[in-house]
Amino acid sequence: MTRHIPLQGVENFRDYGDYAAGGGRMKRGLLFRAAHQADATDADLEAMGALGLVTVVDLRRAPERQREPSRRWTGFRAQVIDNDLGGEGDDPWLAFLRGWDHSEADLRGYMVESYRRKPFTPRHVDLFTRYFAALAQAKGPVLIHCAAGKDRTGLLAALTHHLAGVSRDDLVEDYLATNDPERYARIGERIGRYLASYTGSVPSEAAIRAALAVEAEYILASIEAIEAAHGSVDAYLETVLGVDAAARKAILAHVLA
Repeated sequence: MTRHIPLQGVENFRDYGDYAAGGGRMKRGLLFRAAHQADATDADLEAMGALGLVTVVDLRRAPERQREPSRRWTGFRAQVIDNDLGGEGDDPWLAFLRGWDHSEADLRGYMVESYRRKPFTPRHVDLFTRYFAALAQAKGPVLIHCAAGKDRTGLLAALTHHLAGVSRDDLVEDYLATNDPERYARIGERIGRYLASYTGSVPSEAAIRAALAVEAEYILASIEAIEAAHGSVDAYLETVLGVDAAARKAILAHVLA
């Protein structure tokens, strides 16, 4: 079964429900994840509009939203969750690219450290908290996205899977579904030019692939950092993101079939 929803101008759009979870199964057609929608075609907008989305969580920083504003479908009325926290400083990813030596090892080292920080960044805590509050309200389908739909989005999807009772193996499998060879074929050359605009030259094909990819060690770095700081992911969800017993019960009732 494929979870990817093929769109023309929106990358990495897929359903992150329909996993075995907590003795049951997550619903399909309720939870969606994607990259940005700035390049969405009219046909893409029609397809997204048909999903009945009631909440859109935009995990991007303010400058990212300004550079690539989201296109919306006719009659768009979904609640949009975003924020401008921490948007005044330099983007850590862009700062890294300016000094990147094009080696895969350097990139992976940055990514692991980045994932260790992500769960505790104030802007992420705010966005994640409001996302789970929206899920608890059980109004309908939700779309979460960032720029590429792989890192920030991947972490939030993983936290959702954990809360729902999805196995660690399936959680990681969903995260790794970003590594789509067809996606590289579509956008690899363009991403190479994008990277060169910061690094000064086009990286090797292997380095570009590494920049587009995710690795299990990345998402596990986030989980390990959460467990080191709070003892468990459940404790983090409750004490940091406000998912108390009542909210958890409401979310499970909403996302489980």
